[in-house]
Amino acid sequence: MSLPKITFIMVLAEVLGLTSLATFPALLPLFINEWQLSNTEAGWINGLYFVGYLSVVPVLASLTDRVSPRMIFTLGMAMSCISSVAFALYADGFWTALIFRTLTGAGLAGIYMPGLKLLTDHLSGPKQSRYIAIYTASFGVGAALSYLLAGELNAALNWQWAFGIAAIGPAVGAIIVAVFLPKDAPYQEKAPDTHLLDFRPVFRCRPAMGYVLAYTAHNFELFAFRSWMVAFLFYVQSTQPDANISMTATQLAAIINLSGLPASILGNELAVKIGRQRAITLVMLSSAFVAMSMGFMATLPFWTLFFVCILYNMTILGDSGAITAGVVGAAPEGYKGATMAVHTCIGFMGSFLGPLAFGIALDLVGGGASILSWGFAFGAVGLTTAIIGPLALIWARR
Repeated sequence: MSLPKITFIMVLAEVLGLTSLATFPALLPLFINEWQLSNTEAGWINGLYFVGYLSVVPVLASLTDRVSPRMIFTLGMAMSCISSVAFALYADGFWTALIFRTLTGAGLAGIYMPGLKLLTDHLSGPKQSRYIAIYTASFGVGAALSYLLAGELNAALNWQWAFGIAAIGPAVGAIIVAVFLPKDAPYQEKAPDTHLLDFRPVFRCRPAMGYVLAYTAHNFELFAFRSWMVAFLFYVQSTQPDANISMTATQLAAIINLSGLPASILGNELAVKIGRQRAITLVMLSSAFVAMSMGFMATLPFWTLFFVCILYNMTILGDSGAITAGVVGAAPEGYKGATMAVHTCIGFMGSFLGPLAFGIALDLVGGGASILSWGFAFGAVGLTTAIIGPLALIWARR
């Protein structure tokens, strides 16, 4: 089977596996109102999703060096499906939501990086980074679909049905991989001699660790924006009651997320032309520049602000494919899965801290009821990324 077909199968399965990714942040204003959550509590629920991810990804991603990534991928799909159904049936407040979203995050640990390992076991040659960039960029497509489904299903039925129907995606994705992906993985490396959780060869590889730390900064900003995007659009809509807005905040969020697909692919192509670390640094500084003014632009006409959100999302995601392709290329031989485990485990600490830090920043400055609070939150997140990411790459080059 050709590499484009294999990539298409894995991208389709990945997108379907992410249908429950954004169901909670997409309906965040509803839950804040219905369950009387503070912004900090909402930040905890958004952030604990990634704690669930972090709690099991070191084991699951490392196992892909020793057992078939296909088995781990299927396990993650099943966990994501079951936890989404459980949220629909039993979530009724802060603590239950915290538990079930943590379990859904654990499901993601078996989907995203094991899926990438499953893909790279079928790839070789100079175009490998391009297919990796397409796979990583498609994460945004899955997020967009999740936002759209959550909003439309909640409007047509209710939030319980939104979570319940989102559980269908991972089940279908697992079936697609089982039926259509070739069983033989021609580029599976020999299993390492060290024990399962021995990450010392990865930690000693400074080029790989530089990308890992840059990925942490990238995720800090990306998931802060994804978690609070709908709430921000909802706030702006509330301040402009006369604006002609025919689309819901979740529909707009889906469009914003889709803009990340070309941005990530083009960012990787830029990295090939001017150098990977130079391109990543350029993109990170650009996203920080937009972030510093993002919240203060809430007074702009709504559709102007909407296109600023698209621009911001594209600058955030412009380095995504380049970072992941870089860490895969820098992985020590025989430790690709372990490197992905370190990459995603440390990297997704940023995914946990970003939404939480954003919520805390909002509560520190007005609770999200003023332009100043949104400007402070966006600026703090963007500035953090602009400092940590480029410094990590400079350290990796030394």
